[in-house]
Amino acid sequence: MTDLLIIGGGPIGIACGLEAKKKGISYRILEKGPIVNSLFNYPVNMQFFSSSERLEIDDIPFISIEAKPKRNEALEYYRRIVTSNALNLQLFEKVTSVAKEGEVFSVTTPKATYSARNVIIATGFYDLPNLLNVPGEDLPKVSHYYKDPHFYAGQKLAVVGASNSAVDAALECWRKGAEVTLIVRGPEVGRRVKYWVRPDILNRIEEGSIRAYFSSTIQEIRQEQIVLDTPEGTVMLPNDFVLALTGYQPNFAFLTAAGISISEDEKKHPHYDPQTMETNVPGLYLAGVICGGMETHKWFIENSREHAKIILKHIAAKTPAESQPRQTL
Repeated sequence: MTDLLIIGGGPIGIACGLEAKKKGISYRILEKGPIVNSLFNYPVNMQFFSSSERLEIDDIPFISIEAKPKRNEALEYYRRIVTSNALNLQLFEKVTSVAKEGEVFSVTTPKATYSARNVIIATGFYDLPNLLNVPGEDLPKVSHYYKDPHFYAGQKLAVVGASNSAVDAALECWRKGAEVTLIVRGPEVGRRVKYWVRPDILNRIEEGSIRAYFSSTIQEIRQEQIVLDTPEGTVMLPNDFVLALTGYQPNFAFLTAAGISISEDEKKHPHYDPQTMETNVPGLYLAGVICGGMETHKWFIENSREHAKIILKHIAAKTPAESQPRQTL
């Protein structure tokens, strides 16, 4: 039995573990993949929008070569925090269910079942892509995740989306020799695209290096072509690969199975008290980007890292004194 079980070993889950350790709260972190699994699965050349100091947790300095660090620097930073602080982090152990029985939570993984007085869900939203729901989306040529531009060199590539991930992929793959077509449902490239990247994609579109279809959607994906619905009518494009980078969403089924209420509107906000981050299930907390529901742009590392302090302050106030370390005089 532990005082706290943390689901998710990303930056916010790690921050919760650090705070629990400082307060003498017994804890365990369960992560379904490697350390900071979601960051590991980011594109290899990904550069953060935030500067390094905004990605720091527990006031541990994050030193990067440039003001805005890249993926590999972040992996090194968070890994060193875990190892140097000897955090109780169990990797490659995916939580399949959370159930409360009386005052105790039962947390199940394929390896074991754990008991805890409190649980923090800090799983982010990177697991479930927003699907296009069109014929052919299940073809092997279609991916909802982008890793390395080298794979697409010399290929006819359609990139679907208008956010940072889609724009980064379009530019990187074009620079590695792909023939890139950008397909955007709205009338323009997203306004939230990184300010130093947005002019680049606009210039590439204007000069014709990257072809763009705005106010357009894919109607069907075929083995050697895609069918678009555009303002000018139906367009059929030769195509080798599709990167459908249309965003991701939290695992709402997992949250509701744990007893957490979800708003019934399109935002699907999970219920929690912003003063404590406790959900409608006593002892069950949310931390990080998962708090935003479908508004996945609302929370980031930089504005949700404080969730750890808020939650652990609340847990410490109700944790039996015998489970906390005694101070020596």
